[in-house]
Amino acid sequence: MTKADLIEEVSRVVEMTRKEAEVIVEAIFDSIVRALRSGDKIEIRGFGSFRTRQRQPRVGRNPKTGTRVDVPAKKIPYFKPSKELKDVVNSSPVAPPAPAPSEEPVG
Repeated sequence: MTKADLIEEVSRVVEMTRKEAEVIVEAIFDSIVRALRSGDKIEIRGFGSFRTRQRQPRVGRNPKTGTRVDVPAKKIPYFKPSKELKDVVNSSPVAPPAPAPSEEPVG
């Protein structure tokens, strides 16, 4: 699912224009990014939590030349799914809807 698909889904479910749904989705994403940049943790009950993790500096290798490259320390975003989300994802899949019967004339 892409961001455009998500916007379309919100628009359909909430019965609002696509533009209004786009503003809502963008606001949510912007809030998550701002919180992570400031070092806060975001917890959405029943879904999961977002946080940052600190990576230590290390020495890597350029795969093309094999030369040593210093990789600086950095923060990376990390998502930890909730138990409820894991259970839903691992439950048996929902059966797809049955195809509609064809309207072919009999005879």
